[in-house]
Amino acid sequence: VAAGEAVTGEVMIGFGNVAGDLSLSEGGDLIEAAARLFATLHAADALAIERGAAVIRVAEVPEDGLGRAINDRLRRAAA
Repeated sequence: VAAGEAVTGEVMIGFGNVAGDLSLSEGGDLIEAAARLFATLHAADALAIERGAAVIRVAEVPEDGLGRAINDRLRRAAA
């Protein structure tokens, strides 16, 4: 899991103004992102398998409010 733009062989999960193959919240809403987190990770995993991608990248989520919890879950998912 890392911030940045997707490259060939990767799946990108966007947030806010960072586009991706999927998005936690196009509007940058942390409540929406938290609600969509696990479904989006599941969809990204399925897309990675379909594409043969070895990496799923996630756009940076702010470290305030629910963002802390989202980032904690992303770090755990990456472990």
